[in-house]
Amino acid sequence: MDIFQKFRENQGDIGKHMTKAHGYFTFPKLEGEISAHMKFRGKEVLTWSLNNYLGLANHPDVRKADAEAAEKYGMAYPMGARMMSGQTTKHEQLERELASFVGKEDAFLLNYGYQGMVSIIDAVCGRNDVIVYDSESHACILDGVRLHMGKRFVYPHNNIDNLRKQLERATKLATKQGGGILVITEGVFGMAGDLGKLDEITALKEEFNFRLLVDDAHGFGVMGKTGAGAPEYFGVSDKVDLHFGTFAKSMAGIGAFVACDTDVCYYLRYNMRSQTFAKSLPMAMVMGALKRLDMLRSMPELREKLWTVANALQKGLKDAGFDLGKTNSPVTPVYMKGGVEEATNLVFDLRENYGVFCSLVAYPVIPKGELMLRLIPTSMHSLEDVNYTVKAFKEVRKKLEDGKYSKDEFAKVEVDM
Repeated sequence: MDIFQKFRENQGDIGKHMTKAHGYFTFPKLEGEISAHMKFRGKEVLTWSLNNYLGLANHPDVRKADAEAAEKYGMAYPMGARMMSGQTTKHEQLERELASFVGKEDAFLLNYGYQGMVSIIDAVCGRNDVIVYDSESHACILDGVRLHMGKRFVYPHNNIDNLRKQLERATKLATKQGGGILVITEGVFGMAGDLGKLDEITALKEEFNFRLLVDDAHGFGVMGKTGAGAPEYFGVSDKVDLHFGTFAKSMAGIGAFVACDTDVCYYLRYNMRSQTFAKSLPMAMVMGALKRLDMLRSMPELREKLWTVANALQKGLKDAGFDLGKTNSPVTPVYMKGGVEEATNLVFDLRENYGVFCSLVAYPVIPKGELMLRLIPTSMHSLEDVNYTVKAFKEVRKKLEDGKYSKDEFAKVEVDM
């Protein structure tokens, strides 16, 4: 059998929709300056789909720092992997500042978030170690867990009683095998917006011997008094053993880091294959990250504006009777009832007739018969944007309830294939 034949016959749960979705519902092209208002297929739209929480992506000071760094260093320097020839004092400076900001002894700079998380799990866990993880963990965690050659246990999302049961199982097995236990959760769950129960999870350390890895991609820069993340928000920074964050969200850049004790950090430096065998993060990106981190720490007004917009958006939607699930972060999911066809028709109407662009989540990501519109407020949005969006949502909900989106081919789109 030709190995390609299997996917020519079956493109997968999401891929099967690509002939009707590509370029519009999937792989859409937002153009223009990164802001709350951009262009989609030639029309201006109010966009709620960018993780640009603090509005740094197009901040003039950030653009200036990026341009100056690119002009001075280009995109090639330093050449080689950090272990061999790609180490610089600026890479080390960024690591020190990141570690200090999140309250850890040391930090290791990573090229990418997804790749970095997979590699952390691979480096930390051996065959005799046991992993216990939240069922709604991000795909990068799931891929890292799948690579694990040892045993793993999953607990229902944020179910601490079940986590305790899984830790009991893991403890027996790890003791028998002579291994350890790694618990993995997220600080902010990026799809639904609720927080990992870090206070309750860390409290279990009084009963069980385990280490905790927290993926704080959506919490870093957003949560906590200073923006240091979900561990700071819960007051448990000292009890989180591996604090992972990315630059792709609040810092609007490329790269990631893991912060931890110095001895653990040096182990990761010498054992994370994704970094050992990959080129060092370009200096222009490192300098840009240093500027973004400085602004994140010294400009709390950006975070305050974000929360003003987020709170207004969520209050407006809740007051209008929308179901936002259990979010307690800026991530704003809006749940409605409807199939895939109704969901695509609703989103088409939102984009074409209301000029509101947000992400659609439907089956198989969430159960059949449900749809979710995911909004990401930022400091670049205004209260006028909020009011307009709430009004538009109320109108499309009425159409949904009246069955106006149930007709096939409501959304006739020429896809880019």
